[in-house]
Amino acid sequence: MKLLFAAAEIYPYAKTGGLADVAQALPKALSHTIEVRSVMPLYRFIDRKKFKITPHGNSFSVTLAKRRYRISLHRGFNQGVETLFIYERTLCNRPTPYGDKNGDYPDNNLRFGIFSKALVKIAQMYGVDILHLNDWHTALAALWTRESLPYFRTVFTIHNLAFQGLFPRETVARLGLSSAHFTPEGIEYWGQVNCMKAGIAYSDLVTTVSPHYAEEILHPQFGCGLDGFLRLHKHKLLGILNGIDTALFDPQHDPALPHHYSADSLQGKKQNKETLCRELGFTQTDAPLFIFIGRFTQQKGLDLIIETLPALLNTKLNLAVIGEGDPDMGSKLKEVAGKSDNLWLFQGYDETLSHKLYAAADFLLMPSSFEPCGLNQLIALRYGTIPVVHRVGGIHDTVADYEDDFSPDICGRGVAIREYDTRGLIEAVHRAIQLYNTAETFAELSGENMQCDVSFEKSAKRYLECYDEILNR
Repeated sequence: MKLLFAAAEIYPYAKTGGLADVAQALPKALSHTIEVRSVMPLYRFIDRKKFKITPHGNSFSVTLAKRRYRISLHRGFNQGVETLFIYERTLCNRPTPYGDKNGDYPDNNLRFGIFSKALVKIAQMYGVDILHLNDWHTALAALWTRESLPYFRTVFTIHNLAFQGLFPRETVARLGLSSAHFTPEGIEYWGQVNCMKAGIAYSDLVTTVSPHYAEEILHPQFGCGLDGFLRLHKHKLLGILNGIDTALFDPQHDPALPHHYSADSLQGKKQNKETLCRELGFTQTDAPLFIFIGRFTQQKGLDLIIETLPALLNTKLNLAVIGEGDPDMGSKLKEVAGKSDNLWLFQGYDETLSHKLYAAADFLLMPSSFEPCGLNQLIALRYGTIPVVHRVGGIHDTVADYEDDFSPDICGRGVAIREYDTRGLIEAVHRAIQLYNTAETFAELSGENMQCDVSFEKSAKRYLECYDEILNR
């Protein structure tokens, strides 16, 4: 079986969120069984000189609305997986993948239209059996594949339904799409083009990144306006839980860590905490260390954290925050951090620093309002850092409250936010501190969590079963 796995970002080449991590780890897990190639744009911030032109030749063209776009195809290897890179000036000549401080790039419809059309061509060139598409940036490839290559099979994965690729109606003409697709049953959405709908409507299988999220998006609260459309396609919707690359996230061998440790010996974790607290300027190194790592958005619950900061910082704890996003949230955090000796802030993202934080922290704060899967809690489990979570989406499938009855279907245990408001978050943090002060129970729970299977192996097996199923229809 030959698989082409397409995503707008793949770690370590480009990363704005969890999609990049999944697009690296899942193909790696699948490659143990089948022939896999990954493909992404060769953005200008990636050093093009590092990647060779493919043996298929250095260029081909795709046509959108009678205009030809010249593509050069490059390749490299990522953790043993052949990775193809599409270069076309309009698609790639931007400093970031999707937008800047002014918002999304206005020509993203054309940019990722070019990407999607090129995917269809590459699938033909390599004679793949399955084209696995991820999020709206690749979704139009499902439509074009259905039109021109009906014998191909496509899988479309929704990583976050909140981002759907909505563009003006003129996109139909701009991309040379057939007006027959601009219907409520196709890509039309309140007079606009909805790229996400193309992936849902025209793929053979639609997956989400956790079983619970697959159930949630069928209802208005989490369906982002597409719950009715998804119910129409429920027969081909399936939730498959994400994992992480446990070789990259490994406290026993992680090169980012000054001290390595394991579930059997947590001494190195304590040493990492002492080292990091000194580096960050925390004076009370014996206080529990909480971390937040993620986008500054309402989805990630940072608004809730900001509201509770006066109460939290009056408690004996240290809080380290790393991320970027909403500038107002960033400004509020910066203002409070400047006045507090137990709040530390880094605006931006640093992969090495994030590993150090996971390895040093006692607790991960993850009060997401919704969470398709979430990788942070999986990484936290791997590093023996106890998650404090709102149990929605994939968090519901991966973390149970430590005081509840144990469920064999849920691997990790943490502290659940029982009511999603400021009082509920404060109550959860206080419960976490009580757990921390019960040293033996805290250490036992931390060690148990480190033994959870958070790898992609089970997920890869389920995907392989799905590939076989749609090929044999």
